Amino acid sequence: MNQQQRSSRRKLVMILIPALLVIVSFYGLTYGSVPISFRDIWAVFTNSGQPLHEKIIMNLRLPRVIIGILTGACLAVSGALLQGVMRNPLADPGIIGVSAGGGLAAVITMIVLPQFSYLLPPFAFLGSFVAALLIYGLAWDKGASPLKIILAGVAINALIGAVMNGIMVFYSDRVQAVLPWLAGGLSGRSWHHLEFMAPYAIIGLLLSLLTIKSANLLLLGDDSAKLLGMKIELHRVLLILLAAFLAGIAVSVAGLIGFVGLVVPHAIRLLTGEDYRYLLPLSMLGGAALVVLSDTIARSWFDPLELPVGILLACLGAPFFLYLLKKRRIV
Repeated sequence: MNQQQRSSRRKLVMILIPALLVIVSFYGLTYGSVPISFRDIWAVFTNSGQPLHEKIIMNLRLPRVIIGILTGACLAVSGALLQGVMRNPLADPGIIGVSAGGGLAAVITMIVLPQFSYLLPPFAFLGSFVAALLIYGLAWDKGASPLKIILAGVAINALIGAVMNGIMVFYSDRVQAVLPWLAGGLSGRSWHHLEFMAPYAIIGLLLSLLTIKSANLLLLGDDSAKLLGMKIELHRVLLILLAAFLAGIAVSVAGLIGFVGLVVPHAIRLLTGEDYRYLLPLSMLGGAALVVLSDTIARSWFDPLELPVGILLACLGAPFFLYLLKKRRIV
């Protein structure tokens, strides 16, 4: 593909993905056990709608859609950053254990220390960050190969899972409230949860846009980046810190939703290339669209049951993960 064709494709993708996000957001507002038309939604926003429609849109669907947008954006950007920093096409907050670290911190907060629930986002971030550093540190030996990172991530994931299960055994009387969260989902999320996560998510996403230059320099390789005056390990740690922060934010509200950070950056990379000037913002929008669409399908297509969106995304993401293992040479 020549430069002109790539530029044309990038322009097309930059139009289509924001449009897709708008479409799936309206789909999330209109579709459900009580279908609501665009005209009725407009009436709600202009204070002339029916009380039932207003209650459904304003109290249930709108906060859930916005939380889905922020969750998907955080997970996709986290995955894009981790894939670049760790030079691993299979790096994803859920697969390599970063989300699990945040999940363990969140479970401890919710089950063991419920009086500190207002500190859930920073605790989840700390758990994700510690897990990311452990994985990177265990895989490091004059460099960190993709295979070592995956193996270290699997080990950390298993260890965290065992600790999490042990906590739930010791506090079995409090487990029921945590089980839906462990499956990953947006059921019951409200304006309270949005106020809880929005400041952290917005700060993290804005900071990620400032890392584009660093992420692009790391693509050149360590030697080239050093020649350009970049402090390699410092920037790596900062990018891991930011990726863990974003994963922790998503985990603290939406639970253990996986594969968004794997699927979306790969899809965007196939369409636009490796350049983080396009990859990062488009992954942000694409992740938001994927989570909102998946959540709408999960809560609507299986009526009267509501499937946790984490289960649906695992069913979609696992085959994609296996495809990458089959088609790409990971060493």
